[in-house]
Amino acid sequence: MMDQLAFTQENRERIQAVETSFGPPGKPLFQPGRVLIGEGRLMKLSRRRPQPKVFFLFNDILVYGSIILHGRWHKNQQIIHLEDIQLEDLEDGVRMSNQWLIRTPRKSFYVAAASTEEKRAWIEHIEDCRSRWLQSGGRQPGSNFAVTWIPDRASAICMRCSDRFTMTQRRHHCRHCGFVVCGSCSKHRAVIGHIDPKKPLRVCGLCHSSLTKEAETQERSRRRGNSDGKNGSDEDDSGALEVEGSSDDEEGEEPMEDHAPNRWLASDIDSWSPYVYLKPEHESPH
Repeated sequence: MMDQLAFTQENRERIQAVETSFGPPGKPLFQPGRVLIGEGRLMKLSRRRPQPKVFFLFNDILVYGSIILHGRWHKNQQIIHLEDIQLEDLEDGVRMSNQWLIRTPRKSFYVAAASTEEKRAWIEHIEDCRSRWLQSGGRQPGSNFAVTWIPDRASAICMRCSDRFTMTQRRHHCRHCGFVVCGSCSKHRAVIGHIDPKKPLRVCGLCHSSLTKEAETQERSRRRGNSDGKNGSDEDDSGALEVEGSSDDEEGEEPMEDHAPNRWLASDIDSWSPYVYLKPEHESPH
């Protein structure tokens, strides 16, 4: 009983410390049944270059953010529910070693660990927590995931019209295919439901055409389904397309910091010898 009380108090203090590190803009993280499993820094491939990010793995969510003040404070808190995560192991790339892909409905991105052992630990712990979380409540895993953006430096020309990028010809990204495109080839906007069900996002002309056809097909099917004579008002079409919209919400540059090793709160002291294990299980002791 005392072990369980000590675990509960220590876990709560750790979660509250993570909350505090994100300051007032961060969302509350503590709730009954939530356990902090591990934490550490990973290099995240952003649109311009890899950047260090802090990651916190809980038994039900993955939280990450930007690092400021030498790791004491964080910002740009992002929360991903584990049922909405899909991992893909990758070979070493030109710019990052020990990398893998994290897919989510709103954003998919590459991350890399400092060593092969850390990479294996991250992947196995995330998969284990995700499996436990899905089984615990009969939850269904996500099925729609955002495409990964092609990095800016991967193309010197627009991947649709082949115009060369310059100081005035800026790079943009199509949210549907992830291609690097110019402003002229990405002037359209479309609602992509699994990314944002309301806000129209930047898409290239080719994707705009395909999404338009898809929306028209869905609308015809809906009308056929309502052709039995039942009265009702038309509902907003979540696939509506527009030509003008808001500016890019693309990730900005962050200062580079040292890539520190990770800390795990787990019991299996096995092949991941570089880690310092701090806690005996993913769940409180019985």
